[in-house]
Amino acid sequence: MEIRVLRYFLAVARERTIVGAAKFLHVTQPTLSRQLQDLEEELGQQLFLRSNRTITLTPEGHFLRKRAEEILEIVNRTESDFNAMGENIGGSVHIGGGESKAMRLIAETIGELREDYPDIRCSLYSGNAEDVMERLDKGLLDFGILIQPVDISKYDSVALPVHDVWGVIMRKDCPLAEQDAVTLQELLKLPLICSRISIRQSAVKNAYAEWFGKSFEKLNIVATYNLIYNAALLVESGIGYALGLDGLIDALGNRALCFRPLKPRLESGLNIVWKKYQVFSKAAEIFRERILERFSEEKPEENR
Repeated sequence: MEIRVLRYFLAVARERTIVGAAKFLHVTQPTLSRQLQDLEEELGQQLFLRSNRTITLTPEGHFLRKRAEEILEIVNRTESDFNAMGENIGGSVHIGGGESKAMRLIAETIGELREDYPDIRCSLYSGNAEDVMERLDKGLLDFGILIQPVDISKYDSVALPVHDVWGVIMRKDCPLAEQDAVTLQELLKLPLICSRISIRQSAVKNAYAEWFGKSFEKLNIVATYNLIYNAALLVESGIGYALGLDGLIDALGNRALCFRPLKPRLESGLNIVWKKYQVFSKAAEIFRERILERFSEEKPEENR
């Protein structure tokens, strides 16, 4: 399976016509059609459903599209890293994370790094812990910022010196907005919008699960989310109350909503993680050293 053919495949999947893909790729239509047929024969699967006007992907085609995008992303990263080699240290550092005020610490570290190495670039990916860990494991990210509760035992990690505070995001015109905090008994009476990752991790022994205890099963969860922006829209529309972290509503600039912490107080730690025995690009290795210098007592080791 050649990289060039995967690029052809993705172009057809995107354009949905041989004509459009051939123009984009600057190849002839017969050449492109033959390459796609050869790819299907090589894989032993039908990848496209062909009609007079458009081409759509089969389930096998959708599977290949996801894999091909991941493969080409790694190829492009590798080419970029090699192009950045030389006297001037450059290249990209790929970082993923959820919505947290801890990202401010990472942003400050990136800013300091670029003062010393202006050719280093940063690529940020936003997602929940599950999304970030999947991309870390596939080599699509160098680092991930993970909010507890999540199992980080398979990674090298550094704890960040901040904690996120859990609470309820609500409309300012609701009665609970007049209170300073929200108790568990009050939560049990509300339609709740919860993050998917916290629901799946709730059975694991951690501060989040312990705070709710056996009452977690009694919660009236009407919707789930992975990033807070869409959850905020549901709250604003009166669908329910979102369980989330402090500081995010201010970042969104949504003046119709407010945040009230849980009572008793519930906090989550944060970690920056990377794959064990990871071979970093020079830019990513320098970033790792800065992270260790700033947040850990561990001393960076050469050629680690």
